[in-house]
Amino acid sequence: MNNIYNIVSDLDIPNGTTKRMNCPNCGGYKTFTATNNMGSLVWNCYKASCNIKGGSRVHLSADDIRAGFLGAKEFADVKFELPNYIIPHRNKRTVLKFCYGFDIEPDDVGIMYDVKEDRVVFPISHDGVLVDAVGRTLGKRLPKWKRYGKSGLPFTHGCGKVAVVVEDCVSAAVVGYGSFVGVALLGTSLQESHKGYLAQFSTAVIALDPDALTKSFNMAKELRGYVDDVKILKLNDDLKYRNPEDMEKLNGIITN
Repeated sequence: MNNIYNIVSDLDIPNGTTKRMNCPNCGGYKTFTATNNMGSLVWNCYKASCNIKGGSRVHLSADDIRAGFLGAKEFADVKFELPNYIIPHRNKRTVLKFCYGFDIEPDDVGIMYDVKEDRVVFPISHDGVLVDAVGRTLGKRLPKWKRYGKSGLPFTHGCGKVAVVVEDCVSAAVVGYGSFVGVALLGTSLQESHKGYLAQFSTAVIALDPDALTKSFNMAKELRGYVDDVKILKLNDDLKYRNPEDMEKLNGIITN
């Protein structure tokens, strides 16, 4: 482990950046990453057969610290203006049909409607401020999912203490109850903004769709440098369909 630490330290990774390289332990091609997040140096290999991971604190200069705070303030000051063609859903029949089809109460989630592209719109908030929105088409328009802003933040729903990481907003709305917060990545890739958000939780459950199990394992390894307890939920179906066995597995996490 000391040897890995020395290798990572010698990379001299600037604050707020990630370095990807061949793993110094298993030799995997571009499977090893190291990140410097405000002085927290985290590294791991995504290859399933390699168990190398770790972390350490590194010294930050005054300029690094200042840049970090300025970056956070800059993000907080970003203004997102909702397009004027996105309006309250006003009980539009197709919107209600979509939401009730997944047993979602539209007003609980803050659902809106895109009259221009016929989309159900999910709001994304940060510290109580609307910073972005994501639309899901009600017809055949592509792309199926559309992000309206550039925040990079996940859509979240719920007030619990356990993050459930899913692919889409509907699944996040379905699981965001009780002890859970649904966190929609809008895909199967973990971005830096996602890691930053998830770092506030002590427990995270990776619950990607059944066809993304390999990505779930890789994501779990990547996230363990940010969250103390990372679990993987092996699903029979997408969580938005509320498969009874899957929901029982999810609820069992907080009782075990």
